[in-house]
Amino acid sequence: MRPVDLIVRFEWITVAALAIVCYAVSGFSWWLFALLILAPDLSMLGYLAGPSVGAVTYNALHILIAPLVLLLAGALLAGPITTAVALIWIAHIAIDRALGYGLKLPTGFQDTHLGRIGRQQDGVSS
Repeated sequence: MRPVDLIVRFEWITVAALAIVCYAVSGFSWWLFALLILAPDLSMLGYLAGPSVGAVTYNALHILIAPLVLLLAGALLAGPITTAVALIWIAHIAIDRALGYGLKLPTGFQDTHLGRIGRQQDGVSS
């Protein structure tokens, strides 16, 4: 792994930690956190319709735009549930990126903007 890749992963770890700390400080339910932390991964069901549809559905729930807008809405409208969901969603995305899982390309689930995930043909895992 290149040093720059480690820096980027550390940035995502920091984002995940910040989202989780903000969640904790806000006093939201940890049951809600446990219930929703993997919810964005339900978007993988789109792959049942093929890799192109799967990439679109997966990416729609794994980009920061929507949860950041949701977080802003929660803050401006004093919506605690909205804020909680946004922080969980941000934490999910950040954890995925820190682990090396990127946005999907239409060529297949293993192909991401960060590179290919899983075992390579030479048997080396990325």
